[in-house]
Amino acid sequence: MASGTETSGSGDIGRTLELLWDTGRRPSRGPKPGLTLERIVEVAVEVADRDGLGAVSMRRIATELGTGTMSLYRYVPGKGELIDLMLDRVQRPSEDPDDLGDGGWRSALHTLGHAALALYRRHTWLLEVNQSRPVLGPSAMDGMERVLARIKPMGLTDPELISVIIMIDGYVVGAARTQVYEAEAERRSGLTDAQFWGAQQPALEKAMLSGRYPVLASLSEDTFGAGFDHFEFGLQRILDGLEVLVAARSAAHGSAAHGSAAAEQSP
Repeated sequence: MASGTETSGSGDIGRTLELLWDTGRRPSRGPKPGLTLERIVEVAVEVADRDGLGAVSMRRIATELGTGTMSLYRYVPGKGELIDLMLDRVQRPSEDPDDLGDGGWRSALHTLGHAALALYRRHTWLLEVNQSRPVLGPSAMDGMERVLARIKPMGLTDPELISVIIMIDGYVVGAARTQVYEAEAERRSGLTDAQFWGAQQPALEKAMLSGRYPVLASLSEDTFGAGFDHFEFGLQRILDGLEVLVAARSAAHGSAAHGSAAAEQSP
């Protein structure tokens, strides 16, 4: 991953929205037949996937497309707007109606968590973009609509439903960042994860025998093994917590409804 952070919405927001929703002016036929906004965005994503977000520039994309840089400006004003188009492009949801699982809200959120992790691992440059204020395009809106439709039966308030989505995404981003950084460290150092920790083993064993760390020394041999799925464990605990909240809200709603019915029947 390249250092530095880009920010969503850093371009002309009005023009970006026109491009995302296809409501603005279309460029006249350019000098290179077949050059389209969709193709420009696809190539930009390919470059970012291969070489990092720092490699994305109007000149680089033009070179990849075999055209002049000025030709690209007929379709997109600059890199700021291009990044927002790239974000919406990679967030395009699957057209499979079962892509959020075939069960209730818990299944939907579980599937969403794993799908989001896969997205960040597939497009690691997403972690380099500050998306605290996203410019919402059709892909992002389509995805949110599908998730909300599946979790609406949780019985939470509308702000709480949005908070649930933010909670899952925040958890996934943290896990994805750790996984991507681990892979980057291995690539740069040339040491596998096993080799890295193996190099520390003599010093760590000596520390354990010192008596200074009795709790650490008592841990089982598989405590830090690669076989434990930390991501799945954490995701399930988040869902467990939401299950408790949903059950409490359901019980409170049932009690309120019962009390109202009783009040209506009383003389």
